[in-house]
Amino acid sequence: MSIDVGRVEEIPVGEGRTFAVDGTQVAVFRLCDGSLRAIDAICPHRGGPLADGLTDDCVVVCPLHGHTFDMSTGGEASGAGLSVRSYPVEAVDGTIRLTL
Repeated sequence: MSIDVGRVEEIPVGEGRTFAVDGTQVAVFRLCDGSLRAIDAICPHRGGPLADGLTDDCVVVCPLHGHTFDMSTGGEASGAGLSVRSYPVEAVDGTIRLTL
């Protein structure tokens, strides 16, 4: 199921925003190259807001306790064994389209 969640320009380059999608909080990130990534918005460690975390081209760092998650796979990159779900996301005519 694909859902349009907002406009690409709502997310500044290098940042993320949280969208409520079918009862789930999803963080969508607009990377420096303009591509999009989407993962669960809540860190499983202590509920940190992942959309507020620092990003590079492949990981986001939870702003509360520094756990890092690969934005392509949702896997935890710092070795603590935590993970979040990643979602297929694309820009279609300036609209963010997320697949659940």
